[in-house]
Amino acid sequence: MQKQLLVIIVGLCTLVQVQAQQDLSKPQRFDYGKMWTFENPPKEWFKEAYGFTPPDEWYSDVRKSALRFASWCSASFVSPNGLIMTNHHCSRDVAPALQKEGEDFEKNGFYAATLADERKSEGLFVEQLMMVDDISDKVLSQMDKAKDDNERAVYRDSALAQLSREYSMKDGWKGLRLQTVTYYSGGKFSMYGYKKYNDIRLVFIPETDLGFFGGAPDNFTYPRYDLDCTFWRAYDENGNPLNTSDHYFKFNIEGAKEGEPVFVVGNPGNTERYRTYKQLEYDRDIRFPAQIAMLTSRHNMMLKEYEKNPNVDLLNDIFGLSNSMKAFTGILGGLKTPALMTRKKATEDEIRSKTKLKGEDPWNELGKIVDGLRKYGSTVTLASPSDIKGAGAKLIHVLGQYEAAMEKPNNGPNIEKLRKDITNLSAKLNEPKEKELFALYLQELKDFEHPDFKYVDKVLDGKSPTARVEKILDKTDFTSTKELSKILEKPADKFKKYNDPLLDVSRLIVPKFNEAVNAFQSTLARRRALEAKIANHVFKVKGNNLPPDATFTLRLADGLVKAYDYNGTTAPYKTSYYGLYDRNTSFDGKYPFALPARWQNPPVELLKAPMNFVSTNDIIGGNSGSAIINKNKEAVGLIFDGNIESLPGNFIFDESSNRSVSVHAGGIYAALKYIYRAERLASELSGK
Repeated sequence: MQKQLLVIIVGLCTLVQVQAQQDLSKPQRFDYGKMWTFENPPKEWFKEAYGFTPPDEWYSDVRKSALRFASWCSASFVSPNGLIMTNHHCSRDVAPALQKEGEDFEKNGFYAATLADERKSEGLFVEQLMMVDDISDKVLSQMDKAKDDNERAVYRDSALAQLSREYSMKDGWKGLRLQTVTYYSGGKFSMYGYKKYNDIRLVFIPETDLGFFGGAPDNFTYPRYDLDCTFWRAYDENGNPLNTSDHYFKFNIEGAKEGEPVFVVGNPGNTERYRTYKQLEYDRDIRFPAQIAMLTSRHNMMLKEYEKNPNVDLLNDIFGLSNSMKAFTGILGGLKTPALMTRKKATEDEIRSKTKLKGEDPWNELGKIVDGLRKYGSTVTLASPSDIKGAGAKLIHVLGQYEAAMEKPNNGPNIEKLRKDITNLSAKLNEPKEKELFALYLQELKDFEHPDFKYVDKVLDGKSPTARVEKILDKTDFTSTKELSKILEKPADKFKKYNDPLLDVSRLIVPKFNEAVNAFQSTLARRRALEAKIANHVFKVKGNNLPPDATFTLRLADGLVKAYDYNGTTAPYKTSYYGLYDRNTSFDGKYPFALPARWQNPPVELLKAPMNFVSTNDIIGGNSGSAIINKNKEAVGLIFDGNIESLPGNFIFDESSNRSVSVHAGGIYAALKYIYRAERLASELSGK
């Protein structure tokens, strides 16, 4: 017994020592992350950390080898002949449109054995960032002429529009798609010029069982076993494969070794690392709980529907919701972690203590505004209309718009469209699915109603949400084609006096929603101005080499291939195909751990091949499809996910446990060679 106690005590002492060594409650060097812009790469840090001092040509070549994949993912050129690499989950929605009769990409995947077999995707495009310029001085000099925050926004927009016109005529910029980019809440501005390629053809996509192996359960986890890759090809205006010999990442099938520096080149979507402690409290208490509740209820509805009617479109919708739920839950978990919030507060206190404030305290002022918005937050999130909330929620908003339009001269320009929308939405109200969605909508408004902004009791009229919906649909005239026609013929004065339970609900919810939205909109300019001032104070204390928040613009994120401790054990830096088959067997081959027939009886060479790996690079949604490269600009992997510990990275970056998850370049090559027999593609990637 004494020996056991000694072991326990030693173990606890060791745990305390580890926690002391990794005090996550104190500010860290890279709390604001490592999503570096190409305008301001961290050359000194690369030299300090890796002894790596690449020339300017290295950065230019890396930038031009990377791509935006449509408007939702990242990608890169990986051969001199326009070959593009991105994720399976980035391509999953667009690839099925290319199927011919009898084909099933979800079940069997697709491989073009010849160039002639590659299939063009209409409407799909990629963009290459060709030009970058810092325009901060030109914009800020105009903004400084303003008398107040609203006027600053006007001067900013005017300056950006004028600069876009000027750059469209400049040498090197003509013919490019221009984008003005705002950084640090308006502290810096850049002009980006993209070359767009519209002829994009599918070369290879694995079946969903491999491209989505592990499904929702494995999402945001590691170790992973996922062949989440797709290859496309860009063609030029003459219909030939695009010549990309000047800018592409050579494919290194050996991959990266443990401890090796690697770089993610892609377009991270959105981070909020400059939010204040008060803003994070709002996120923790209102924003994310409401979003998670809304998504969870719809997800559960879809799962029930899928059990009755399995289909790929519904499955994609379920995955999308599951992905968002898991992400938001992980983010909220981080915000509920005392160490993270303590760390953000300590960072903020450090900056404030070193900032010489003269009268105005932007942190205090912003905090007061945020506190004033708390009562409106759930209404803005939950009362808004959208497809996912159903026809009932959309209809009450359309009715509100219609009633407002009726009071305008000539009934407003969109009156006929509104009447059509009312007719179409009203026809759906009695569908069982729509009834359930309407009741969920009212239930969520009730559950998250702020005590200082109460209106839902009047909406429910003493009934449960389900009973209230049944009552509304039983009494409303809007579900009767005959009566609806009469209602929509009423002049404005009579419509305003018309009594109907559906109109009653609209007249209660829509004004409250508009009030809430107006509260946020009316304070937006001031909040943005205060956020910019806070960001400037951060620069003064921390230096101006801090990366800005992600904006779905191209970034370079450095890190190391590195294992990490989790769940009482150690996650290896890489996984292998052995693990894929173990996972398949452990779950008795059931979805989402099933393997198709051609994956049965694999060769030993495949089993030994690496499949996925982790690194300390800083990524977020939008990075999906990013190449991960070594110092030699070689693609050693393909980003497709982060671990669960990375999810609070929306607000703070912690490289001790945050990991990016990639498909190993050697794993992609092995699958092409041993399973798909895709000799042409494998040879193009390997250069053999």
